[in-house]
Amino acid sequence: MDTTTTITPLGGGVYEIDTRMAGYTGITAGYLILSDRPCLVEPGTSGSAPVVQAALRDLGVGPDDLATVVVTHIHLDHAGGVGDIAKMYRKAEVVVHEKGARHLADPSRLMRSARMVYGDSLDTLFGELKPTDAARIRAVEDTGVIDLGGGRRLESHHSPGHAKHHVGLMDSQTGDLYVGDAAGVYIPETADVRPATPPPDFDLDTALASLGRFRSLGPQRLLFAHYGPVTEVDGTLERSAEELRVWVDAVQDAKDQNLDLDHAVAMVVDRTRSRYAFMGDDVDPDLVARYEVLNNAESNVVGILHALNRHA
Repeated sequence: MDTTTTITPLGGGVYEIDTRMAGYTGITAGYLILSDRPCLVEPGTSGSAPVVQAALRDLGVGPDDLATVVVTHIHLDHAGGVGDIAKMYRKAEVVVHEKGARHLADPSRLMRSARMVYGDSLDTLFGELKPTDAARIRAVEDTGVIDLGGGRRLESHHSPGHAKHHVGLMDSQTGDLYVGDAAGVYIPETADVRPATPPPDFDLDTALASLGRFRSLGPQRLLFAHYGPVTEVDGTLERSAEELRVWVDAVQDAKDQNLDLDHAVAMVVDRTRSRYAFMGDDVDPDLVARYEVLNNAESNVVGILHALNRHA
């Protein structure tokens, strides 16, 4: 396969790696913290593993050098490559929230449910999450600490709402906050923020509380898995919260009108389209298509409906 790497230095020993989910560029980012104890945040999909390995090699990190692999949560676009990366870097500890740890050790149930959702496209999009030896997995709870060496730490903060096994990660040296999907999807080409509300775990109040927790940490910069660094911290987190509320209100209206799923999606898309520059007529259609693969409206609507039905 093509393992061309796109590596962007972000300062502070942090490097953004385009993990190229399903061959798409610019929608899934992993990050290498090249500290005394090198740490990989968000390895991406199983299909991404050779690309990530090539990028680490380009950055001088050999098979025995990687100390830690951390995932913000176990969705396959973030953690699908953990088993592959663990095999490539045998000294690396794998850090994950306690609610996701067993699925990395035994991915069979997670893969079965993913297969039901994605069908044959699962193999193209993500590939197979391979098991990781349970002895190499460290589960963190509400908070946790990853030693980056030289007094530098990555602190994990449980941030459910998008997924119950989601954590944000704060770098003690740079003030970078790795937000995973808890703040939604950031589209650097247009500076749009769009919600990520997939089933089965999405919950509005919990998601808003997680954003509040992120704000209280006082980050200097947000590092999105989708996609890239953002220095406008407060405004972006506020926009994330606002978009969640707008989408939930729109889905509630569709539900109140007893619309079927297709009509509900169409109504929500129509209602929210004007909020996003990347949905404009003059934007590259490839950009829209890429984000439709990553974060389609139907998945968001289904997740919100699931939450509304649960609360009803």
